Amino acid sequence: MAQKDTARSILDAAEELFSERGFAETSLRNITTKADVNLAAVNYHFGSKKSLIQAVFARFLSPFVAELDKALNTCDAEQGEQPADLMSLLRLLSDTALRSGADRPERLRIFMRLLGLAYSQGQGHVRRFLRVEYGHVFRRYSDLLTRATPELSDEDRFWRVHFMLGATMFTLNGVDSLTAMAEHDFGKPTATPDVIEQLLPFLASGLKSPAGA
Repeated sequence: MAQKDTARSILDAAEELFSERGFAETSLRNITTKADVNLAAVNYHFGSKKSLIQAVFARFLSPFVAELDKALNTCDAEQGEQPADLMSLLRLLSDTALRSGADRPERLRIFMRLLGLAYSQGQGHVRRFLRVEYGHVFRRYSDLLTRATPELSDEDRFWRVHFMLGATMFTLNGVDSLTAMAEHDFGKPTATPDVIEQLLPFLASGLKSPAGA
């Protein structure tokens, strides 16, 4: 197996097992068995389990953040000094995420599952990795959110953005079940973009709701 194929097989196996079992519950031996490689191959390509976890995140985030950076440049050029409206900013983020995972539509669901696990299982190194590698682009987006919600205090905005992330992670992590239920109840095909279309107004309303309401 070529080196590039070996690294991809390890990443595929790690991504699947981490999302199914969690980070702590998945051993390198589990990963090497599923990928049909030896431990030396993992050490050669990634060096450690922490580095492998970070590489799993980077495989989705690097193309996503590159696309987001371009989208933000376009937004800045179009808006100038005028703040972008909140719904447009949320749609910019969702459209970028869908484009980034277009080759594998299930990857967005898997990524959201992994992101939720990173927060719930105390993977502090992942949060540090995300901040160092991608923080400059996320800060650009955060600054636009701040300009779009001037009525909120920094504290209120902090909580609402994290609640927004929680609702998004829950929704996309369970998107297969949600689409199946929607198809059963309403009798029409439902895909991930349809779910996101329903989610965005909910998120915008939550972010814009008056403080203390």
